Amino acid sequence: MEYRHEIKHFISAADAAAIKNNMRAVASIDPHAKQDGCYRIRSLYFDDLNDTALWEKLDGVNERRKFRIRYYNDDLSYIMLECKMKRDGVGCKLQQRLTQEELRCILDGDTRWMVSSGKPLLIALYTEMKARGLRPRCVVEYMRVPFVYGPGNVRVTIDWNIRTGPPGQFMDPNGLTLPVDGDPMLLEIKWDEYLPSVIRRAAALKGRGPTAFSKYAACRIYG
Repeated sequence: MEYRHEIKHFISAADAAAIKNNMRAVASIDPHAKQDGCYRIRSLYFDDLNDTALWEKLDGVNERRKFRIRYYNDDLSYIMLECKMKRDGVGCKLQQRLTQEELRCILDGDTRWMVSSGKPLLIALYTEMKARGLRPRCVVEYMRVPFVYGPGNVRVTIDWNIRTGPPGQFMDPNGLTLPVDGDPMLLEIKWDEYLPSVIRRAAALKGRGPTAFSKYAACRIYG
């Protein structure tokens, strides 16, 4: 597994406009983005009976992981199960495709088939569900503008309109959602071994330090 560096900053609408202009001059829009250069992400996060993923994030535990399922632009033909892991300030992500029927079974509480699915990450989720009571906890939805830059495998994203909703409506792109407190806008920068100086300059924020903001934690305010 290859771990990647990641930093986050709260930004204003003016910051976002300036950064997008700078990034367009040096980087490319992710080809998966729509014609307007952005896409909607809808994720379903899991946690156990003790809210371990939530409290480990809030307490700044050095080594942690969480499971989520997500799809993009309301398209249920491409659903991804992910396990995101953090250690010593860097992170990595494991992924596995899911079908709509598999997702529907998970939401309905039908998990027996998962152990014989032949999908290692799905089997790992099943193990966590049985051993620790892991279950869907909340929907996290937001808009994203994504830029990519080859050297350093850099990804720069601007996220806004972060909203949350109940797990049972995850497969309904028009399901009920509520905005998180403060309506934050977030800049995220991810890279492998080095961050090129051209990206540092393009995404520079004067007088602002990084944040440990978690979309999942912010969305759990409602339950």
